[in-house]
Amino acid sequence: MDHHPYRAGTGASRLPATAGLGLKLQHAEEILTTRPSLGFVEIHAENFMVDGGPRHHYLSRIREHYALSVHGVGLSLGGMEPLDEDHLARLARLVQRYQPEAVSEHLAWAGHGGRFLNDLLPLPYTPASLQRLCDHIDRVQQVLGRPIMLENPATYVRFSKSSLMEADFIREAVRRSGCGLLLDVNNVYITAVNHRLDAQDYIAALPLDQVGEVHLAGFDEQADDSGAALLIDHHGSPVAEPVWALYQGLLERTGPLPTLLERDNNVPALNELLAETGHIHRLLHEADHHASNKEHRHA
Repeated sequence: MDHHPYRAGTGASRLPATAGLGLKLQHAEEILTTRPSLGFVEIHAENFMVDGGPRHHYLSRIREHYALSVHGVGLSLGGMEPLDEDHLARLARLVQRYQPEAVSEHLAWAGHGGRFLNDLLPLPYTPASLQRLCDHIDRVQQVLGRPIMLENPATYVRFSKSSLMEADFIREAVRRSGCGLLLDVNNVYITAVNHRLDAQDYIAALPLDQVGEVHLAGFDEQADDSGAALLIDHHGSPVAEPVWALYQGLLERTGPLPTLLERDNNVPALNELLAETGHIHRLLHEADHHASNKEHRHA
């Protein structure tokens, strides 16, 4: 399995290293009219697993002007059961139709026994679950004929039988399967706070040379039974300052990366979202300038 035909990083993503935005139907007409400065748009695959309708009407037109990332939420890559081949076939048809620059899925499971649970649930980090995950990624990449990216999760519980740290589990999954990494910085921060981890150490342990896309989003802060902070990944608010700081630190390590702003709940007007993508553009420009100066000093 180590000699997988797919190689990750740039092989798993052809997205431009600039800011992107999750596509919402209420913004589609305005995007087409104003053509905002975005490098790419991203869709949730399951929202487009139909033959026609307004979603495809707008996406087909927007695709003429922007790169596209297809982000799945329902394959249940981390599940114990075989993949849903019908679901995978629908994803393959969507990918064939739009030829996106990137395809990604979550390190999670979402269904069991024929029931879809409408959530991204955690899995134990064991050699057995790692093998099963890699087998599932291999199957997806075989059907799609291309490498995908795996997104790190936001987690709220840990399994006592886990024998691998999350970042080590992800690094090994990427190595074995040849997939790329979709690094969700918000998820890193949530996981680090919830499990009392160091977010910088977590990021440093990931295969950063395999990152093909970055996600930024907002979270909700609650409290657990002991009164300690419990962060929830809800994509319903602006990106928080500690997540911006973590993202800036990531760019100092990697240089510019394709970066998506996610907003799936309490979605505001397009101009509010573009203010945040504008901040992403500025940070990417600073990272590019920093990388150029670093190369010049070592020339």
